[in-house]
Amino acid sequence: MPVTIYEVAKHANVGIGTVSRVLNGSTQVKDKTRQRVMEAIAELDYRPHGFARALARRKTRMVAVMIPHFNGYFFIDLIKGIQTTLCGESYQMILSNVDHPEKADDYLQQLVENRNVDGLILCSLQISDAFVQTFKKLKLNVVLVDSFHKALDSIVVDNRHGAYQATKYLIDLGHRHIGMIAGVLASRPAQMRLEGYMEALSDHQIPFHEEDLTIGDVVTCNDGFSKESGYAAMKKILATKQPLPTAFFVSSDVQAAGVMMALKEAEINVPADVSIVGFDDVEIAEYLGLTTVRQPITEIGKAAAQRLLGRLSGDDADVAVQSESYRTELVIRESCRRISSAEPS
Repeated sequence: MPVTIYEVAKHANVGIGTVSRVLNGSTQVKDKTRQRVMEAIAELDYRPHGFARALARRKTRMVAVMIPHFNGYFFIDLIKGIQTTLCGESYQMILSNVDHPEKADDYLQQLVENRNVDGLILCSLQISDAFVQTFKKLKLNVVLVDSFHKALDSIVVDNRHGAYQATKYLIDLGHRHIGMIAGVLASRPAQMRLEGYMEALSDHQIPFHEEDLTIGDVVTCNDGFSKESGYAAMKKILATKQPLPTAFFVSSDVQAAGVMMALKEAEINVPADVSIVGFDDVEIAEYLGLTTVRQPITEIGKAAAQRLLGRLSGDDADVAVQSESYRTELVIRESCRRISSAEPS
């Protein structure tokens, strides 16, 4: 059987706490005592288990990453950025899918009770004030991605500006009747994108009509950002038999894929009959020829991991909480067309 830390402590006539401090390089051990412990380790050929040593120094070199769901190009690209950065510093990633608020609370509670990770990256999920206070007390470092809390580090994209860019582009093409298919508005990104859309309409003196806004279905996917959600939204719009807007700003590319599928089934052509702009610029957007708003997803993941590693290393321990915002970029492809003033809008 392998030699245990208890046997080393007994052999050196010290407590296991003293052995642990010696193993972790603590300066709070007298030289003679340190020498005695080191001799006991050598004589017994003690080889501390890596994970046990990590726990002893309260470092597991593991980071928990929580996302709303595993499906979706956005989270795949985001995880790539996080994982690449963590692996480069010999940290392991524990990935958890928390597709319901109750599940998120249960998982966070487990983190509180077990403390089996060094830090947490929370993606596109809200965190309650109660958990924020608990993590502060435990000194567990947390970084938010695509979400915000004033007491935590966060990495976000300027969703409002991106939505404004998308809507203004359609206005510049001559569109005056512009619909929006949004994510569920409990989601902060969905809220910000709706605000950007409405701000662009207001700045260009285009009235907003409630019937031109359709909210994605949360049942099909968390926050409504899914192909199924976009498909269902467009089918709902078509079922009203009302004149279609000449253009739509859709809150995500995967929703836009569903929207375009429903339009194709109804023999409505994109962009000849309806123009579409998405958001994210995930891989599917290029295949669809979709004009969209690009956010640097992988870079955001890398930045979140780097921020957390800075906290864990102690380099940024005394730096104030920071919120970093990335700008978006409009990517023009083939899903939009210019309309003349003579055409109905």
